[in-house]
Amino acid sequence: MTDRILIVEDDEGIREILRYHLATAGYAVSEARDGAVGLRLARTIRPDLVILDLMLPGMSGMEFCRALRRSSRVPIIMVTARDSEVDKIVGLELGADDYVTKPFSVREVLARVNAVIRRSREERPERTIPERDEIGCFVIDRPAHRVLVEGRDVKLTAREFELLSFLVAHSGRVQSRDVILQQVWGADFIGDRKTVDVHVRWLREKFGGKVPFEIVTVRGAGYRLDRLDTGRVAS
Repeated sequence: MTDRILIVEDDEGIREILRYHLATAGYAVSEARDGAVGLRLARTIRPDLVILDLMLPGMSGMEFCRALRRSSRVPIIMVTARDSEVDKIVGLELGADDYVTKPFSVREVLARVNAVIRRSREERPERTIPERDEIGCFVIDRPAHRVLVEGRDVKLTAREFELLSFLVAHSGRVQSRDVILQQVWGADFIGDRKTVDVHVRWLREKFGGKVPFEIVTVRGAGYRLDRLDTGRVAS
Protein backbone atom coordinates (compact mmCIF):
# COMPACT_ATOMS: atom_id res chain seq x y z
CA MET A 1 0.00 0.00 0.00
CA THR A 2 1.37 3.44 -0.97
CA ASP A 3 2.14 5.74 1.95
CA ARG A 4 0.34 9.09 1.83
CA ILE A 5 2.17 12.32 2.61
CA LEU A 6 0.58 15.72 3.18
CA ILE A 7 2.72 18.81 2.53
CA VAL A 8 1.53 21.98 4.32
CA GLU A 9 3.70 24.78 2.95
CA ASP A 10 2.87 28.28 1.69
CA ASP A 11 5.92 28.54 -0.61
CA GLU A 12 4.79 27.18 -3.99
CA GLY A 13 8.35 26.50 -5.14
CA ILE A 14 9.14 24.37 -2.10
CA ARG A 15 5.82 22.51 -2.43
CA GLU A 16 6.58 21.68 -6.06
CA ILE A 17 10.09 20.43 -5.29
CA LEU A 18 8.90 18.27 -2.41
CA ARG A 19 5.90 16.97 -4.34
CA TYR A 20 8.03 15.98 -7.34
CA HIS A 21 10.72 14.16 -5.37
CA LEU A 22 8.32 12.45 -2.96
CA ALA A 23 6.12 11.27 -5.84
CA THR A 24 9.22 10.04 -7.68
CA ALA A 25 10.16 8.11 -4.53
CA GLY A 26 6.80 6.34 -4.69
CA TYR A 27 4.71 8.32 -2.20
CA ALA A 28 1.16 9.57 -2.80
CA VAL A 29 1.33 13.33 -2.18
CA SER A 30 -1.32 15.87 -1.23
CA GLU A 31 -0.63 19.53 -0.49
CA ALA A 32 -2.04 22.65 1.13
CA ARG A 33 -0.84 26.24 1.08
CA ASP A 34 -2.09 27.19 4.56
CA GLY A 35 -2.76 25.61 7.94
CA ALA A 36 -6.56 25.69 7.87
CA VAL A 37 -6.79 23.86 4.53
CA GLY A 38 -4.03 21.50 5.62
CA LEU A 39 -5.87 20.62 8.82
CA ARG A 40 -9.07 19.81 6.91
CA LEU A 41 -7.08 17.63 4.49
CA ALA A 42 -5.28 15.85 7.34
CA ARG A 43 -8.61 14.95 8.92
CA THR A 44 -10.08 13.85 5.58
CA ILE A 45 -7.34 11.88 3.82
CA ARG A 46 -5.61 10.69 7.04
CA PRO A 47 -2.02 10.78 5.70
CA ASP A 48 0.79 8.56 6.95
CA LEU A 49 3.03 11.60 7.48
CA VAL A 50 2.75 15.41 7.41
CA ILE A 51 5.54 17.76 6.28
CA LEU A 52 4.64 21.02 7.98
CA ASP A 53 6.06 24.52 7.55
CA LEU A 54 6.33 26.42 10.83
CA MET A 55 5.62 29.86 9.37
CA LEU A 56 2.22 29.66 7.65
CA PRO A 57 -0.30 32.41 6.87
CA GLY A 58 -3.30 32.45 9.20
CA MET A 59 -2.93 29.28 11.26
CA SER A 60 0.74 28.80 12.17
CA GLY A 61 2.53 25.48 12.15
CA MET A 62 2.44 25.45 15.96
CA GLU A 63 -1.34 25.96 15.98
CA PHE A 64 -1.71 23.26 13.32
CA CYS A 65 0.27 20.83 15.50
CA ARG A 66 -1.83 21.55 18.57
CA ALA A 67 -5.11 21.11 16.66
CA LEU A 68 -4.09 17.92 14.84
CA ARG A 69 -2.65 16.29 17.95
CA ARG A 70 -6.06 16.46 19.63
CA SER A 71 -7.30 13.70 17.32
CA SER A 72 -4.32 12.15 15.54
CA ARG A 73 -0.84 10.74 16.18
CA VAL A 74 0.22 10.96 12.53
CA PRO A 75 3.99 11.62 12.33
CA ILE A 76 4.91 15.26 11.62
CA ILE A 77 8.18 16.61 10.21
CA MET A 78 8.32 20.34 10.90
CA VAL A 79 10.16 22.63 8.47
CA THR A 80 11.35 26.12 9.44
CA ALA A 81 13.78 28.88 8.52
CA ARG A 82 14.54 29.40 12.20
CA ASP A 83 17.59 27.59 13.50
CA SER A 84 17.36 27.90 17.26
CA GLU A 85 17.16 25.36 20.07
CA VAL A 86 14.03 27.06 21.42
CA ASP A 87 12.09 26.45 18.20
CA LYS A 88 13.24 22.85 18.05
CA ILE A 89 12.26 22.13 21.65
CA VAL A 90 8.87 23.83 21.30
CA GLY A 91 8.17 22.08 18.00
CA LEU A 92 9.00 18.63 19.34
CA GLU A 93 7.08 19.22 22.57
CA LEU A 94 3.99 20.11 20.53
CA GLY A 95 4.16 16.72 18.87
CA ALA A 96 6.47 17.06 15.87
CA ASP A 97 8.46 13.88 15.26
CA ASP A 98 11.40 15.49 13.48
CA TYR A 99 12.73 18.89 12.45
CA VAL A 100 14.33 20.22 9.22
CA THR A 101 15.80 23.71 8.84
CA LYS A 102 15.66 25.72 5.61
CA PRO A 103 17.52 25.67 3.34
CA PHE A 104 17.51 21.87 3.22
CA SER A 105 18.60 19.23 0.76
CA VAL A 106 15.88 17.09 -0.80
CA ARG A 107 17.97 14.01 -0.07
CA GLU A 108 17.94 14.87 3.64
CA VAL A 109 14.15 15.33 3.65
CA LEU A 110 13.61 12.00 1.87
CA ALA A 111 15.91 10.25 4.35
CA ARG A 112 14.00 11.74 7.28
CA VAL A 113 10.63 10.87 5.75
CA ASN A 114 11.68 7.25 5.25
CA ALA A 115 13.09 7.05 8.79
CA VAL A 116 10.04 8.58 10.49
CA ILE A 117 7.56 6.35 8.63
CA ARG A 118 9.64 3.26 9.38
CA ARG A 119 9.92 4.19 13.06
CA SER A 120 6.19 4.89 13.26
CA ARG A 121 5.39 1.41 11.99
CA GLU A 122 7.81 -0.21 14.43
CA GLU A 123 6.41 1.71 17.40
CA ARG A 124 2.78 1.03 16.54
CA PRO A 125 2.45 -2.56 15.34
CA GLU A 126 -1.00 -3.75 14.33
CA ARG A 127 -3.00 -5.18 17.18
CA THR A 128 -4.55 -8.57 16.58
CA ILE A 129 -8.23 -8.56 17.49
CA PRO A 130 -9.38 -11.87 18.99
CA GLU A 131 -12.26 -13.81 17.48
CA ARG A 132 -14.10 -13.79 20.81
CA ASP A 133 -14.19 -11.50 23.86
CA GLU A 134 -15.93 -12.23 27.17
CA ILE A 135 -16.65 -9.73 29.93
CA GLY A 136 -18.62 -11.50 32.62
CA CYS A 137 -22.09 -12.23 31.21
CA PHE A 138 -21.24 -10.45 27.95
CA VAL A 139 -19.84 -12.31 24.93
CA ILE A 140 -18.98 -10.99 21.49
CA ASP A 141 -18.30 -13.65 18.86
CA ARG A 142 -16.80 -11.85 15.87
CA PRO A 143 -16.74 -14.67 13.26
CA ALA A 144 -20.37 -15.53 14.05
CA HIS A 145 -21.29 -11.84 14.25
CA ARG A 146 -23.16 -12.47 17.52
CA VAL A 147 -23.45 -10.63 20.81
CA LEU A 148 -24.83 -12.46 23.83
CA VAL A 149 -25.76 -11.23 27.30
CA GLU A 150 -26.43 -14.00 29.82
CA GLY A 151 -26.64 -16.42 26.92
CA ARG A 152 -29.31 -14.46 25.02
CA ASP A 153 -28.72 -12.85 21.63
CA VAL A 154 -28.74 -9.07 21.41
CA LYS A 155 -29.79 -7.74 18.02
CA LEU A 156 -27.45 -5.09 16.63
CA THR A 157 -27.14 -3.40 13.27
CA ALA A 158 -23.95 -4.17 11.33
CA ARG A 159 -22.50 -0.75 12.24
CA GLU A 160 -23.41 -1.09 15.93
CA PHE A 161 -21.70 -4.48 15.98
CA GLU A 162 -18.51 -3.14 14.37
CA LEU A 163 -18.40 -0.16 16.72
CA LEU A 164 -18.92 -2.30 19.81
CA SER A 165 -16.35 -4.83 18.57
CA PHE A 166 -13.77 -2.06 18.11
CA LEU A 167 -14.39 -0.49 21.53
CA VAL A 168 -14.29 -3.85 23.32
CA ALA A 169 -11.07 -4.87 21.54
CA HIS A 170 -9.44 -1.60 22.64
CA SER A 171 -11.04 -1.34 26.08
CA GLY A 172 -9.38 1.01 28.53
CA ARG A 173 -8.01 3.22 25.74
CA VAL A 174 -9.55 6.51 24.60
CA GLN A 175 -10.54 6.51 20.92
CA SER A 176 -11.17 9.83 19.18
CA ARG A 177 -14.15 10.24 16.87
CA ASP A 178 -11.81 10.51 13.89
CA VAL A 179 -10.07 7.24 14.76
CA ILE A 180 -13.43 5.51 15.28
CA LEU A 181 -14.70 6.79 11.93
CA GLN A 182 -11.57 5.55 10.18
CA GLN A 183 -11.59 2.13 11.82
CA VAL A 184 -15.34 1.46 11.83
CA TRP A 185 -16.81 3.51 8.98
CA GLY A 186 -13.70 3.43 6.77
CA ALA A 187 -11.27 5.98 5.34
CA ASP A 188 -13.72 7.00 2.59
CA PHE A 189 -16.47 8.09 4.99
CA ILE A 190 -17.43 11.73 4.35
CA GLY A 191 -20.48 12.14 6.61
CA ASP A 192 -20.93 13.97 9.90
CA ARG A 193 -18.60 13.06 12.80
CA LYS A 194 -21.67 13.19 15.08
CA THR A 195 -22.76 9.83 13.67
CA VAL A 196 -20.31 8.33 16.20
CA ASP A 197 -22.18 10.04 19.07
CA VAL A 198 -25.52 8.72 17.76
CA HIS A 199 -24.30 5.12 17.53
CA VAL A 200 -22.70 5.30 20.98
CA ARG A 201 -26.04 6.51 22.37
CA TRP A 202 -27.83 3.57 20.73
CA LEU A 203 -25.34 1.11 22.25
CA ARG A 204 -25.81 2.66 25.68
CA GLU A 205 -29.58 2.35 25.35
CA LYS A 206 -29.29 -1.35 24.47
CA PHE A 207 -26.71 -2.30 27.11
CA GLY A 208 -26.89 0.30 29.89
CA GLY A 209 -27.12 -1.37 33.30
CA LYS A 210 -27.15 -4.89 31.84
CA VAL A 211 -23.47 -5.59 31.19
CA PRO A 212 -20.18 -5.30 33.12
CA PHE A 213 -18.81 -2.47 31.03
CA GLU A 214 -19.63 1.13 30.27
CA ILE A 215 -18.84 3.42 27.35
CA VAL A 216 -17.41 6.58 28.87
CA THR A 217 -17.35 9.98 27.18
CA VAL A 218 -13.92 11.58 27.60
CA ARG A 219 -14.57 15.28 27.15
CA GLY A 220 -12.59 16.77 24.28
CA ALA A 221 -11.00 13.43 23.40
CA GLY A 222 -13.55 10.76 22.44
CA TYR A 223 -14.85 7.54 23.98
CA ARG A 224 -13.43 4.77 26.15
CA LEU A 225 -14.97 1.40 27.01
CA ASP A 226 -14.24 0.50 30.65
CA ARG A 227 -14.57 -3.07 31.87
CA LEU A 228 -16.18 -3.24 35.32
CA ASP A 229 -15.82 -5.82 38.03
CA THR A 230 -17.74 -8.90 36.86
CA GLY A 231 -19.72 -8.77 40.07
CA ARG A 232 -21.42 -5.52 39.14
CA VAL A 233 -22.85 -3.87 36.07
CA ALA A 234 -22.97 -0.32 34.79
CA SER A 235 -25.55 1.86 36.45
